[in-house]
Amino acid sequence: MSIDRRLLLRGALGAGAASFASRRAAAEPGSYDTASQAIRSPLQRAPRDRELVRFATLAANSHNTQPWQFSTSTTGFTIAPDLSRRCPAVDPDDHHLFVSLGCAAENLVLAAASLGLRAAPRLDNGSIVADLEAAPVVRSALFEAIPQRQSTRARYDGRPVAPDVLASLEKACSEPGVSAMLITDRKKMGAVGEYVLQGNSAQMRDKAFMDELVTWMRFSEADALTTKDGLFSRASGNPALPTWIARPLLRFVFTESGENQKYREHIQSSAGIIVLTADVADRAHWIAVGRACQRFGLQATALGLKYAFINQPVEIASLRADFASYLGLGERRPDIVVRFGVGPDLPKSLRRPAHEVMRASQ
Repeated sequence: MSIDRRLLLRGALGAGAASFASRRAAAEPGSYDTASQAIRSPLQRAPRDRELVRFATLAANSHNTQPWQFSTSTTGFTIAPDLSRRCPAVDPDDHHLFVSLGCAAENLVLAAASLGLRAAPRLDNGSIVADLEAAPVVRSALFEAIPQRQSTRARYDGRPVAPDVLASLEKACSEPGVSAMLITDRKKMGAVGEYVLQGNSAQMRDKAFMDELVTWMRFSEADALTTKDGLFSRASGNPALPTWIARPLLRFVFTESGENQKYREHIQSSAGIIVLTADVADRAHWIAVGRACQRFGLQATALGLKYAFINQPVEIASLRADFASYLGLGERRPDIVVRFGVGPDLPKSLRRPAHEVMRASQ
């Protein structure tokens, strides 16, 4: 969610490394894909609480850190921040962390509705409390899209999106205290792209940021299957490689110029950009942004579109005010920046199983 990072290994490592990755994948057929499919299997009625948590964890979240802990009570669920999974370099005020919690809360609301339960999330003492009550069953297109949604960090095909589709995407973002700015004008998209490149350059020159990012990179299927979190190379369209090969080569292939060129091409290939902004910069509103953001991603998925986060302009504090000024936001803080369009299917990231993110019932 915070910064889309693609490991530029395929071309730089050459045919030999790609061949090695292919042989390794053939030697372990379907292990990663099987795990990904299992976590995204259809929602079951029982065990109810564990199933609802499983669907909640399929939400978007920064660096795929999955910074949440769930607990249940007689009245519903609590989603608490897991501060051991925070990212102080890229997210020093926990903005993205609470946006991620909001994304999970929205998935929980939609999944609960499909079982005939109404959830009403609210912020309570630093956590989200979602009380449940009986209600008519609602199986929406957004709910059906939960297992398929992903942040697709790839080049899209550049095709424009029809006006009625744009209207549906904008409507999905409707949330009290949150505004959505839809940008499809090519000149304005290019201007936003320049802010993305400035932010990317600043981050790649920041040792603390890069050190933190690398700790969440998963180069091999074995690493990804062990942790079930982080940024797996195949999910960005790159080969899975043993960590002992990938890490030493990272500084040669993961460069500022290469990443800037990738982001330039990715934005040029997109149909549009949407910026989400809250009226107030506090945790309750960041959660609201997360709920709007998750609905946007689900609506895009339901309409056959892909999307990816390009949040660099909101992550660099010294750049954020200039970006807000360009967008005409006044004193409001831009929260989330997303590009969207028609793109390819890529392997989906993993999630930790529900029992690993659930605390003892209250």
